[in-house]
Amino acid sequence: MKLYFALSFLILVFNNICSAQIRPGARQVALSHSDVAMSDDVFSLFNNPAGAAQLNWREVGVYYSPAPFGIKELANGYAAYQQPVGIGTFAAGFMTYGFDLYRENKFALAFSMRAADNFFIGTTVTYQSLTIEKYGSDGSISINIGGLTYLLKTLRLGFSVSNINRASYGKEKNQIPTILSAGVSYDYSDNLTINTSVIKELDFHASMRFGIEYSIIKYLDLRIGLSNKPNSFSSGIGINYDFIQLDYALFTHQDLGLTHQAGIIIHFGSGKSRKEKIKDYLNFD
Repeated sequence: MKLYFALSFLILVFNNICSAQIRPGARQVALSHSDVAMSDDVFSLFNNPAGAAQLNWREVGVYYSPAPFGIKELANGYAAYQQPVGIGTFAAGFMTYGFDLYRENKFALAFSMRAADNFFIGTTVTYQSLTIEKYGSDGSISINIGGLTYLLKTLRLGFSVSNINRASYGKEKNQIPTILSAGVSYDYSDNLTINTSVIKELDFHASMRFGIEYSIIKYLDLRIGLSNKPNSFSSGIGINYDFIQLDYALFTHQDLGLTHQAGIIIHFGSGKSRKEKIKDYLNFD
């Protein structure tokens, strides 16, 4: 009994330490999750649901981290799909995290829309279940909201609130974190985007995030990111060819060391770059 409790407690501690690690995808990890004001791929429903409304094409994505920091018990994976319709964009996603003794699953549904010419809003409703062997299981419904606006065609502001309804498991409070995020994204050029954000989990210090994405050639993106509290460095690459985007990220933690993530996104639409398709959709010259 003590062993089960110790293992469960250990995973909960790692869950808090590595909260940035169990948010998808590999592109976002490579940017140290500084992209709340960019949020322009299928994983938006888990990060800033408003961002999906910038995309008028279908996407499906898979993200997997098999053994963060060499610990297979922390394995986590995500899958997501988004479908634009006349009134906005619908999305659905799934997440699994943990191992036999401790398991978290999420099922998410999201909707986002263009509320004004350059303003987008979105919300995600998530059913999250927790199972601890010998202790039982429980589930809860949480709500995330997000917004994104273009001040200029190259400058965006964004925000999101995760678990705005303060959902939790059982009678214990704060088992599911409430996280506030806000940031700025700037396209310095057609090939270079600079992101910065602040992420604040209630009852914890705010964390500053910074990330750069640079399209070095047509099919290859390079990414780097920095954050504090905890101090970390990230980097990664994205390979974009036709309808397939392959992403890889490398992430360091000041206490836990180095880990890797990978993801794939398949998008249905023209062969233009993501930035070009968004500009076309938003009627930016």
